[in-house]
Amino acid sequence: QVQLVESGGGLVQAGSSLTLSCVASGSLFNINTMGWYRQPPGKQRELVASITAAGYTKYADFVKNRFTISKDNGNRAWNLQMNTLELGDTGVYYCNTVSLGGRRTWGQGTQVTVSS
Repeated sequence: QVQLVESGGGLVQAGSSLTLSCVASGSLFNINTMGWYRQPPGKQRELVASITAAGYTKYADFVKNRFTISKDNGNRAWNLQMNTLELGDTGVYYCNTVSLGGRRTWGQGTQVTVSS
């Protein structure tokens, strides 16, 4: 099994930057994709960005080149660098893995609040 722990959330002003980190432990050998999702208040959880073990990245349209996902070589940690934060970026951010067999694992979530 995989365990995930996020960190780096907080309260920031619009236009600021924030970096979220996720650290994985447990059985990591069959992780295929690592990613970040978010759940804005009153809305469903949505994909923000993902990166495969091979390093291929995918971003949601609303990222608009503001966010960057990166990982370490061992697929044990990955970050989400968020720049030019907007009020609409407020939400709970979850890191996530998908195994080669399609199994999903979620972290506990970290709150990001963007104020005007």
